[in-house]
Amino acid sequence: MHPFSYRQASDEQSALSGVSGQPGAAYLAGGTTLIDLMKLDVQKPSQLIDITPLPWTKITELPGGGVSIGAMVRNSDLAHSEIIMTRYPVLSEALLSGASPQLRNMATTGGNLLQRTRCYYFRDITTPCNKREPGSGCSAMDGYNRIHAILGTSKHCIATHPSDMCVALTALDATIVTRGAKGERRIPINEFYFTPGDHPERENVLEPGELITAVELPAMPFAARSHYRKVRDRASYAFALSSAAVALDIQAGVIKGARIAMGGVGTKPWRALDAEKALIGKTAGPDAYKAAAEAALRGAKTHKDNAFKVELAKRTVIRALTMAAQKTA
Repeated sequence: MHPFSYRQASDEQSALSGVSGQPGAAYLAGGTTLIDLMKLDVQKPSQLIDITPLPWTKITELPGGGVSIGAMVRNSDLAHSEIIMTRYPVLSEALLSGASPQLRNMATTGGNLLQRTRCYYFRDITTPCNKREPGSGCSAMDGYNRIHAILGTSKHCIATHPSDMCVALTALDATIVTRGAKGERRIPINEFYFTPGDHPERENVLEPGELITAVELPAMPFAARSHYRKVRDRASYAFALSSAAVALDIQAGVIKGARIAMGGVGTKPWRALDAEKALIGKTAGPDAYKAAAEAALRGAKTHKDNAFKVELAKRTVIRALTMAAQKTA
């Protein structure tokens, strides 16, 4: 592992000052992603600022019915929160479908938002990767690309975003609250992540040293009728080949509102806005769900090993919508 120094932050200001003027510094929370990448020499921070003492560990109700989730809330605590299970079951289901109980006990909300891709070539420093070394090339383009993205790709990168939690947060219109040198920012999650374009090395809008402090969920009563569906190679501890987070507002059998986000198929958590529009005003049922699934995958670009994901993703969306519709809002 690359040599580094370590310091524990005592409060928010000491965390921010610890990375000020140090471009090689990184924040350490649960460490379930960062430490792995350090062991592989993919990330080589010069200094780790341990932020585990920071008091962002609460899930609190906001005026108007929303919820604030502290950046240091552990994934296991968030998944089993009564508020989340009742008001936003899609988020609880997404968290429980990811990793293992031991990892969920360590992983934090803020850290999950910043997960790096599981692309084999990104994690293998002996192979070219534009995300790891800009301009070196994308080994996945002509390599084995079964797990790779079919939405939001570019000629420079086809790596998928790995998180389950972030797919659910995208469907729920979450807002990410940050603190940095310029003060506090509130960033809609659909504006937080970049698609790779010409610069796959830049994955999100965070500025150097900027720190996630919380995630806020808006009041969304129909999110009680929501579901997360994940398809993977094995039943546990595997990343999604395809997933869908959906919520439905159904009144007298007619769909009045819908949220759909997909995972395992996009270079970022993928909000399927065209699919949502296709559902509004339709009678809830198989025909409407199939039309939405078709709209969600319109524009998908496949490669030699991942063309199966188009049909798989459509079926995942249909199944998620079917299951959500069966719930009582």
